[in-house]
Amino acid sequence: MISRRGCGLGAVLGALLLVVVFLVLHGWYGSGPLPKDGTFIVPNGASLSTVADRLEQKGVVRSARGFYLRARVFGAGRDIKAGEFAIPAHASASRVLSIITSDDVIRRFVTVPEGMPAIMVYERLNAQPQLTGTVALPSEGSILPDSYAYERGESREAVLRRMQAAMSRTLAELWAKRDPGLVIKTPEQAIILASIVEKETGKPSERRMVAGLYSNRLKQGMLLQADPTIIYPITKGKPLGRRILQSEIQAVNDYNTYTMVGLPKHPITNPGRDSIAAVLHPAKTDALYMVADGTGGHEFAATLEQHNRNVAKWFAIRRARGEL
Repeated sequence: MISRRGCGLGAVLGALLLVVVFLVLHGWYGSGPLPKDGTFIVPNGASLSTVADRLEQKGVVRSARGFYLRARVFGAGRDIKAGEFAIPAHASASRVLSIITSDDVIRRFVTVPEGMPAIMVYERLNAQPQLTGTVALPSEGSILPDSYAYERGESREAVLRRMQAAMSRTLAELWAKRDPGLVIKTPEQAIILASIVEKETGKPSERRMVAGLYSNRLKQGMLLQADPTIIYPITKGKPLGRRILQSEIQAVNDYNTYTMVGLPKHPITNPGRDSIAAVLHPAKTDALYMVADGTGGHEFAATLEQHNRNVAKWFAIRRARGEL
C-alpha cells in the first residue's frame, strides 16, 4: 500500500519536472530579448561557446550558458557558419541557432557599370566600409562590369580578384567564338577596341555598327579619331567636364588616336560583355565616319561627303538647342 506521503512527494517531483521541462523549452523556443531586427557576425573559426558569449553581449540571447547547453542538446551535429547574419527581433534561441548554422549570410554588392574606368572601380572598392585591407589600382580593362557579392570583413583584394577572374573567363569564352578574318589579332586588342566602342556609344543597338566602323578604319590604316582616347590620359577615364582643347587633340601619347594610327597601347575603360562581343562580331558595313544625331546615337557614313552633310545636320540641331 502506497502512503499518502509517497504520493505527495511523487506529485511534487512530477510538478518540478514539468516546471524544469517548461523552463528548458521556453528558454529554447520562447521569444528572445533582441528588441529590433539586427545583425550578428560569427568570426572565422569561432567556437560555439565563444559565439554564445557574443550573443549574450549583443543582447540576442539572455544567457550564454543557457544557449550553449540547449544548443548542445537540441542542435547536436549542426555546425555554426562564419559570416554576417540577419537576426529578427525577439528571435528565439532555437531560431538563432538555425540562422547561424545556415548558409543565409548577408551578402552585399558592389556594382561596376559598363564603361567604369579602373580608377573609379578602385575608389568604389575603397568606399565600401565593410571590406578590409588595401588594394592596388587595377589595370585598365582587366575588370568585367557586373554586380559582385561580398561579405562583411572580406578583403578588397579578394573582391577585385573575382572581378578580374570574371573578365578573364568572359574574354576567353567570347574570343573562342569570334568571327573569322578580324582585324584585331589578340584578346588584348579586342579589349582595347571594345573599350573605345564602350565609350563611343550609349546605345546598345549601335555597338556592332561602331565596331564595324572602327574595324574598317583599322584595315585601311586610317586614324581612328575617337574622342575618348584624347580624354583618357587627361582624366584616367573620368568625365572631362568641358570641351576638348585643340592642344589636347594634337597631343602625342599612348592613347590619342588623333595623332597615332592603329589602336591605343592600352584600354581606356573596362568594357562590358556586349561591347567585347561587338568587336568580335562587328557589323558588315562600309561606314568610315560617324557623328552624333541628337538622340544619343549616331549617323553613319561611308564617304566624307555624306559625313559632312551629317555634321551639318548635327550643328543645326545644336544651334536649335542654343548650344552654339
